[in-house]
Amino acid sequence: MGNFFEDRLAIDDLFVRYVGALDAGDVDTVVACFAPDATLVSPAVGSHSGHAAIRAFAERFARFHQNGSQLRHMISNLAVEIDGDTARATCYLIVFVTRDNKSDLLPPGQYDCDLVKTGGEWCFTRRVVTHDAPYTLAGI
Repeated sequence: MGNFFEDRLAIDDLFVRYVGALDAGDVDTVVACFAPDATLVSPAVGSHSGHAAIRAFAERFARFHQNGSQLRHMISNLAVEIDGDTARATCYLIVFVTRDNKSDLLPPGQYDCDLVKTGGEWCFTRRVVTHDAPYTLAGI
């Protein structure tokens, strides 16, 4: 069992590492943020369980990035409840999309996550993305 403050900072780092990797098209880092049997649910691309499915999800975002579009996931108001080697965390989410020299904002949303600490590292076991209104993201 870790120190609360160390765990809290490590969970914050996990969230930042995830959104940064997703925006940069860094597939391996996105996958490494999840436990092998984790589930990811996103309105943009559906539900994905396990590393292979999460890798396919991340590859779609990497292609979006490689095709000249840029996402910027902004997270705030991170709330974390730690119970030993498990945790629940939520945060607000704002996503900017820039393509063809024009930036748009997706409807605000949030991440609702379950986490586990294994081998001294925190990772997501369940990550659900919700937005305040439906949207489509052409090219994903």
